[in-house]
Formats: sequence, structure tokens, C-alpha cells
Amino acid sequence: MRSTRTYRPIGVWELPTGCLIISVMDRKEPLATSSLPDIRKKTNAEVAGKYRGEPSAKSFLVLVVDDFIDNVVVISLDLQNEGYRVVTAANGEEAVSVASLTHPHIILMDISMPQLDGLAATRRIRENKALRDVPVIAITAFSTEGFRRAAYDVGIQGYLVKPIDFQRMHELIRRLLAP
Repeated sequence: MRSTRTYRPIGVWELPTGCLIISVMDRKEPLATSSLPDIRKKTNAEVAGKYRGEPSAKSFLVLVVDDFIDNVVVISLDLQNEGYRVVTAANGEEAVSVASLTHPHIILMDISMPQLDGLAATRRIRENKALRDVPVIAITAFSTEGFRRAAYDVGIQGYLVKPIDFQRMHELIRRLLAP
């Protein structure tokens, strides 16, 4: 049976990776993602060889934590296009559980989330011996020095303000994952 429901787009993003994200649900989930026709897709060999002398992105697992699904999708698709493996969580409680189960190499953490905020989640992650040294990057709308200081006080090693500068995000990830 065909649905007669009409959706009105509430968000459209073009990623640097060549994907178009169209969000039509009210902050819940993306309806569709599609490649833009005029942008060439990267091959696995291009992604793996992008940074000569550095470990392949394919060897790294990234945990993306945000309560806004559009942010999770945009960041995840960008990271996957660069060759990273990605797992996600929608709040701080899930972040602690997913990190404990998957042992990511790096975590991208929103600060303001329901149930358990990013700062409290980072504190709890730091209590786990196996995760104590996993780099955490805050990705947040809070640009004040007070939030930045609070993030660094709980052990966050990087701080990015939304909207995300993807080039800066990739540089920070590479720097934190470097041996």
C-alpha cells in the first residue's frame, strides 16, 4: 500500500564527501541519503593511500555521539568516506555502553545531551581502565571559554564548535591518533 503522507524537507546538507543528506523527520531520523551525480566516489585504494606514512583510516574505529540524528549521519558518512569504521550512540549513557563494548580508537562527543551529558559520559569513560587513554573530541554548539575549560578538565583532548569544519576535524583526528 502506497503512503499518501507528504514530507516537507526541514534540512538539506551537502557533505564535502559528495553525499547529500535530506532530513524530513522532525529531528528524529534522516529519510534519505544519496550521492551527488557530479562528484566522483573515492575508491578504497584512494582512501587508504590518502595519508602516506600514516596508518590507514580503515584500521581505526570512531564512536560518534550526538542526540541529534542529522549530526550523527553527517559526521558518520564523512568519516566512512574517509575510510574510518564508525559506531554511534544517541546519548551519554549509550556512549559509555558502546565504548565499553567496542573499544573505539577515538570518540567524537556532543556536550549537551539527554540522560547523561558529554562531560559526565567522558568522566565515566575515563573510569574504565581499558578506555582511559582513548582520545575524546568535543563537538558542540557551546563556544564559550567556560565550556571549553570544563571539557578539558574532564579529559577531552579536542574541542570543535558546530557547524563542524570537516578539514579541521580530520586534522585533529589524525593528530590524536598518530603514534
